[in-house]
Amino acid sequence: MSHLVETMCYSGETPWHGLGIKVPPDLSVPEILLKAGLDWTVKKSPTFYEVNDGRKETGKFALYRESDGQFLSNVTDTWNPCQNSEAFEIFHEFVEGSELEMHTAGSLKDGQIVWGLAKMKESFSLFKGKDVTEQYLLLVNPHQHGQGIHVRSTPIRVVCNNTLSFSLGQHSDVKATQNHRSKFDVESMKACIGIAKEKLVVYQEQAELISKKRYTEDSVKGYFNTIFPNTTTKKESKDEPSRNAKKAFEILHTQPGAKYGAGSWWQAYNSVTFLADHVIGRNDDTRLHSTWFGPNKERKILALNEAVRMSQAA
Repeated sequence: MSHLVETMCYSGETPWHGLGIKVPPDLSVPEILLKAGLDWTVKKSPTFYEVNDGRKETGKFALYRESDGQFLSNVTDTWNPCQNSEAFEIFHEFVEGSELEMHTAGSLKDGQIVWGLAKMKESFSLFKGKDVTEQYLLLVNPHQHGQGIHVRSTPIRVVCNNTLSFSLGQHSDVKATQNHRSKFDVESMKACIGIAKEKLVVYQEQAELISKKRYTEDSVKGYFNTIFPNTTTKKESKDEPSRNAKKAFEILHTQPGAKYGAGSWWQAYNSVTFLADHVIGRNDDTRLHSTWFGPNKERKILALNEAVRMSQAA
């Protein structure tokens, strides 16, 4: 099976997934685009089929990478390609003003998904400054039909390199999104920088709550069963915890950072985030994709919401 990560670079500390090539710190936005192998453009071309020695256009277009002709997606005539350099403009003035620092950038699935991760200055800590969570901003520029450009906040717990997901809404942690039917509006997307700062304050309040409330053995097992439900159809094992629910319970006291908030819902929540980032999946790049764009992202949001709910009920 081919790797999901096509190209990638990072500055500073090695990311939790351990992928990519290390580059010097304090890179400008154009520099990180170059180092991450994202200095390419996309273009769309009408598609056709041959019949009776002639060509007929389908009305659809092929989106492709100009540098090597790599096919990316079938799109419509109203699709407006957003170049990587355009999307990364949301970071430019903040990096120049030292409000953000470019950390990671790369390409997944042969160029279909391009992302950039920037570190913000905002952070918070629990347990007298020993358990620090830093705030990052994740930009996703998908070159895929049906996928919009979006930016979301992505906190990372330093002690274990767990990527944390949270939501202020009911279903998603995405706070700024734009489809490809209109020209990319960089100014409207920049507003998410301020929103991300506000979200971290709310997340800190949630983290402080669940770090003070304690679980029982039965309640934490029920919690893991909710996050990792048993989906088997076999009657004899239907009531058994799923394999991942068992793993989450097994690592509850051994995961990195378990000593902070031992016996609390913070510990239980981070058992889920550690499992998702570092254990579940075939390899590091499948875990990366699942954590940022797949089921593990939604699973972490559910895990936090459930931990908050259980804490409020305690």
